[in-house]
Amino acid sequence: MNWIWDLRSRDGGMNGLEFARATTAGGFRRVLVHAAPAQLSVSVTTDRGEVVVRGDSDRTAAYSPITLLELAPPDRVDRAEVWPDPDHVGLPVLLPGGEVGVLLAWEHADDHSWWRWSVEFSNHTGRPADWAPPGQRLQR
Repeated sequence: MNWIWDLRSRDGGMNGLEFARATTAGGFRRVLVHAAPAQLSVSVTTDRGEVVVRGDSDRTAAYSPITLLELAPPDRVDRAEVWPDPDHVGLPVLLPGGEVGVLLAWEHADDHSWWRWSVEFSNHTGRPADWAPPGQRLQR
């Protein structure tokens, strides 16, 4: 079963602004988000419309280009601003607008003045549930 991730910024407009609507395979309790808004509403549902989790997740630490979201159902989304390390390789990365890739590599300067990363993108027509290309290394 696939999961739909609706991420909205609560910073703009009366009802906020859509940041990303992304589809992943089901079961991902941890995802990375690139350039996440400071005030974020998260809703994760199955492709059948069943709610996995809904909640707000606001930045409480210094900005990082990558945010780790961890689901704690029924209604909590834990958030951490991270500089990815090897434990994050293989996690889905949700990008603004809704594209989803898988983190393959990350490196950065000790002072965080620069970073370099690699993300793999793959897709399948028809979006079969829980599809992944052969040999893809994923973390859940």
